[in-house]
Amino acid sequence: MEKIDELDRQILEIISQNARIPFKDVADVCGVSRAAIHQRVQKLIDIGVITGSKYCINPKSLGFNTCTYVGIKLEKGSMYKQVVAALAKIPEIVECHFTTGPYTMITKLYSRDNEHLMELLNNKIQEIPGVSATETLISLEQSIKKEMPIPTAL
Repeated sequence: MEKIDELDRQILEIISQNARIPFKDVADVCGVSRAAIHQRVQKLIDIGVITGSKYCINPKSLGFNTCTYVGIKLEKGSMYKQVVAALAKIPEIVECHFTTGPYTMITKLYSRDNEHLMELLNNKIQEIPGVSATETLISLEQSIKKEMPIPTAL
């Protein structure tokens, strides 16, 4: 992996706090030209340090009031790819992780309410061939959400 320098770290710190900040403002803070910021950001994208930018949508504003983590056990670990493909077709699932520990995978999903959650669990997730068991953890409140801190040395 290509190394990043102090200017790259400074740029990452700024844009990780506000991805919509104009390059001109980043350049002013960093004391370099807007073109330099553009080139650096493009380099960080090209080498895989920056993987995208996006708008974050509040699920509650769309009526999805329940955030749930579902631990999923599979009959066989080798069924993982087929199960992931089936899970990807469920729009309410926003994350899926292959894990160690008691579950083969953990998913994060949003539902409108408990009835909707039960429908997702009973009629969608648990009906996927290869899923042998699920455990549901409802998030009562998201207390921390942040990007990884930018280390002083990479």
